[in-house]
Amino acid sequence: QVQLVESGGGLVQPGGSLRLSCAASGFTFSAYTMYWYRQAPGKERELVAAISPASVNTNYANSVKGRFTISRDNAKYTVYLQMNSLKPEDTAVYYCKRGGQYDYWGQGTQVTVSS
Repeated sequence: QVQLVESGGGLVQPGGSLRLSCAASGFTFSAYTMYWYRQAPGKERELVAAISPASVNTNYANSVKGRFTISRDNAKYTVYLQMNSLKPEDTAVYYCKRGGQYDYWGQGTQVTVSS
């Protein structure tokens, strides 16, 4: 029943911007912390950002702090990742994840930053 569907990835030039979306269904979205992770080729999956159920708290990896913003719209059952000033090292598959005792993951969306 739980579904997480990422969208918004694509090819962008260094310095560009992109907004990712994660559409959630099958659970009480407003009750869960949501996360964005990413995984580059040959690298382990790493936490990018997190947001608490009512958007009171956010957390970011140092590598993206000041450039990325996580947000959510509980009425739309959607979590977003606004990515600005993109760098080639941001190239990865980006995944949405639900918190709680069991981790549900989306299928991921590819972000490629290249000139």
